[in-house]
Amino acid sequence: MEKLAECGASIALDMPRVDAIWRHPVYREQLIRIEKLERDRRFCRHDLMHLLDAARIMWIAAWEEGLTAGLSRDVVYATALLHDIGRAAQYEMEEPHDIAGVRIAREIMGTVDDGCAFSDAEQELIADAIGAHRDGTDAVTPLARLLYRADKLSRPCFACPVRPECNWPEEQQNLTICV
Repeated sequence: MEKLAECGASIALDMPRVDAIWRHPVYREQLIRIEKLERDRRFCRHDLMHLLDAARIMWIAAWEEGLTAGLSRDVVYATALLHDIGRAAQYEMEEPHDIAGVRIAREIMGTVDDGCAFSDAEQELIADAIGAHRDGTDAVTPLARLLYRADKLSRPCFACPVRPECNWPEEQQNLTICV
């Protein structure tokens, strides 16, 4: 396992199941499509930085809320990396991205290398969180609640120059620096 030494501490970096998602050809194709479709977007983009910010916020919140015993770091990161993967389908076919995202995430998770497979229960948990991330009322599992909050908190609405034109309801905008 690769380690990063920082201030005398060792931090594990390996997450082979998350890396398998990153390397998956369907995942890469979808990210490229999203990037092209959002190239001229003035509002928040759904790029790798957003996905990683959401993952990190989810993991921090999981630690702070004592949820790490029931959630593995790679399941949290996989969920965040996959949660907006349906954006291209939304832009091109008007299919809601949460619904398209569940379909695409299942395809990706179901076809990763055998040594990096997610269990059926993990796939269901991840798919449920992706499907519930737009509307917090459907976020019934801890993972879904973490994703719903992190998706909103990863956006610095308080510093956005086009915020007055944003169609997000103000109660969903991140208007303070917080995690």
